[in-house]
Amino acid sequence: MRHAVRHLADGREIHYYDERDTHRDAVDTRDLPPRDPASEIRRDPLTGEWVALAAHRQTRTYKPPADLCPLCPSVPGRPTEVPESAYDVVVFENRFPSFSGGRGRCEVMCFTSDHQTSFGELSPERVRLIVDVWADRTEALSALPGVAQVYPFENRGDEIGVTLGHPHGQIYAYPFITPRTEKMLAVAAAAGGPVMGEVLAAERTSGKRVIAESAHWTAFVPEAARWPVEVHLVPHRRVPDLPALTPEERADFSRLYLKVLGRLDGLHDRELPYIAAWHQAPVSEGRDLAWLHLQVFSILRSADKLKYLAGSESGMAVWINDVTPESLADRLRAAPARYGFEEPAG
Repeated sequence: MRHAVRHLADGREIHYYDERDTHRDAVDTRDLPPRDPASEIRRDPLTGEWVALAAHRQTRTYKPPADLCPLCPSVPGRPTEVPESAYDVVVFENRFPSFSGGRGRCEVMCFTSDHQTSFGELSPERVRLIVDVWADRTEALSALPGVAQVYPFENRGDEIGVTLGHPHGQIYAYPFITPRTEKMLAVAAAAGGPVMGEVLAAERTSGKRVIAESAHWTAFVPEAARWPVEVHLVPHRRVPDLPALTPEERADFSRLYLKVLGRLDGLHDRELPYIAAWHQAPVSEGRDLAWLHLQVFSILRSADKLKYLAGSESGMAVWINDVTPESLADRLRAAPARYGFEEPAG
């Protein structure tokens, strides 16, 4: 992996990650206004949870046509967020961040310069590079003052609320530990260690909800799935975060994940709208209680129906799922790989 750091016209950092030596010297020629993101965080006194307020995000780019995509490479006469004419993987500070002013950081991560593809259509080699970038950015952001947790994720599909169609994800560096992570750490502390180890062992033994397995990872539908489509990809070895993965574990994940994405797209013979969320240990707390895993979930409960968070979910955070995990696992095992990578037969 080759890593080059440059700066955009308003001073934001942009990081180029390439599979081979590539000279990066393109200049951002845009006349951008000075950065003045006015985000803040407030604590809910009733729940103790933090809420981010970022009114400046109301003016962010919303569903532009493909020829005006700000994440595509720059071309003569149309400069974008990426000054170069092509790239492998690029990461830059979000122009409209949810967290700013020294209270966290938000980055955009573009997986490819090809606007028309998707993550599931990438090569195993490109996904391996992406895993290395996730790990590199996790280390870099964890070292920033005030950062408590790093969260890489991808949103895909209009139904999820994606406003830019280019294949990309984001990385949030939170100035606090998220509620979901606090709950998982509390359960692990009460049990005397990471619960994921017991869950993983039970799922591998049963096999009822396992949809794919490799030397270092298992992908399964969780027994208490909240979403109509939900898959967890879990490493067999307990590691707290992405930087702790070995080269072999990173390469193995890359191939397995493409297989899973292919089956997810094959489930309804369409691109599945999804959120892919990396659950990592906080920067400095509970690291011995956390077990890295990727959660991929979708609100699509049939080919043309969405699950909405209604009264119970939104009001009381009690999920009601219309799809049983066992039936979903059966369907995913039988689903053809619509686009994704599959190991060759034999």
